[in-house]
Amino acid sequence: MTKKATVHPLRIADARQFIRHVFVRDLVLDGRIGVHRHEQDRPQRVRINLDLAVAEGDLHDDLAHVVCYEQIVEGVRAIVGAGHINLVETLAERIAAMCLEDDRVRTVRVRVEKLDILADATSVGVEIERENARK
Repeated sequence: MTKKATVHPLRIADARQFIRHVFVRDLVLDGRIGVHRHEQDRPQRVRINLDLAVAEGDLHDDLAHVVCYEQIVEGVRAIVGAGHINLVETLAERIAAMCLEDDRVRTVRVRVEKLDILADATSVGVEIERENARK
């Protein structure tokens, strides 16, 4: 019996540093990704997980005062849908850069997994962590 790999939430939120943890779990999209010919001919499933360390501010119970996970997901969809990418590393870097465009995001961890590559593995991929250089 094969066990399914699970991405567990990281301990990112930090009251002393006024850091909020914003995350997206198991976003599965069809994307054109890969260096092999058969990967370039048709879309394949990728799973994306994001963890953002976000500087807290006054909420005022107003969406304009937070990093909106829905906007982050729409940005990821746009990146994946923009055209063929050879490497999961490139996709992860583009997603990280998009997340870091918001100055409130201090760090971002991006995991990109290709789900249908190896018959005997649930997924293959890469995980990166990037820091906001403007902070």
